[in-house]
Amino acid sequence: MLRLHRVEPAAALWAERATYPDRLIFHTPEWLNFVAECQRAEPLLATVTDSGQVVGHFTGLLSRRFGMRILGSPMAGWTTSYPGFTLRPEISRRAALQALMPFAFHDAGAAHLEIRDRGLTAADLGGLGLRWEPAPTAVIDLNPDEDTLLGAMASACRRNIRKAEKSGVVIEQTSTDLTFADDFYDQLRDVFAKQNLVPTYSVERVRSLIRHLGPAGRLLLLRARDGDGRCIATAVLPWYHRTMYFWGGASYREHQHLRPNEALIWHAMRWAREHGVTEFDFVGGNSYKQKYGTTEVAVPWARRSRSPIVAHLRDAAKHGFALRQRTVARFSAGAPRSTVS
Repeated sequence: MLRLHRVEPAAALWAERATYPDRLIFHTPEWLNFVAECQRAEPLLATVTDSGQVVGHFTGLLSRRFGMRILGSPMAGWTTSYPGFTLRPEISRRAALQALMPFAFHDAGAAHLEIRDRGLTAADLGGLGLRWEPAPTAVIDLNPDEDTLLGAMASACRRNIRKAEKSGVVIEQTSTDLTFADDFYDQLRDVFAKQNLVPTYSVERVRSLIRHLGPAGRLLLLRARDGDGRCIATAVLPWYHRTMYFWGGASYREHQHLRPNEALIWHAMRWAREHGVTEFDFVGGNSYKQKYGTTEVAVPWARRSRSPIVAHLRDAAKHGFALRQRTVARFSAGAPRSTVS
């Protein structure tokens, strides 16, 4: 029978966790420190044992909502994907999830648990008292050569990549430049304004991501500049082990006819291949991503609460956030948007 045991972060622990083939950037200390800082949460690490032998690890964060302890791996709104488990290949993920329940609600004292694990399937969730919803992601296998990758894209996407190049769009890359956050966020505001919304997080979250991941060499930041040198689009791309992630992208509407977004993604894919990355994960399954030749991967988002009241509070908070986002957008609609000089 599998059991979970809470452990404290230590150099030896991080080194052991980094030996698992299913490790992701969301299991690293840099990423956990980023989320903890932005969410005022406490990282919670646990070993998964079988007859006393360590066979895996669990990654989560504890926070407080409505005066209750919440264990998220992750929670909605944290801008992080599927921390969940790292397990030896022979270990059942369903069994690990089953062992997580008593650990979360008794050992960790949580009133609510949410988990999104890249290796879990809908079949793993039955009979465990979990509510869940599909949260698929779109991925690209980067193992084929560049010609094959281009050939898998929609013809319009390939034309847009060529158009960006002919229009003089140039891609500039960095990893630790904190001024990048201002460029990205200003464009993000323009993206949300198109839908009469405001961004779901502040510019400080972008700065925090850069501060924590940039120095560790786990972040690619891309700017697309037009022929006059203006920054017209940006992309934020954490990467680690075998996967690069599309954490965020934004562009000014007035410059989208130059097709900088497709140029950014294509540059990121080629850069990732050159650095030994074998998968590009769009972190979501929106239909517009299909033009890049993606494959959809199912990643269920599961949750369980101690009582129906806690579950109701969670759902009410989610709906309340969406309402506040629209309300703020309406009140700020008349304010002038900043522009890139």
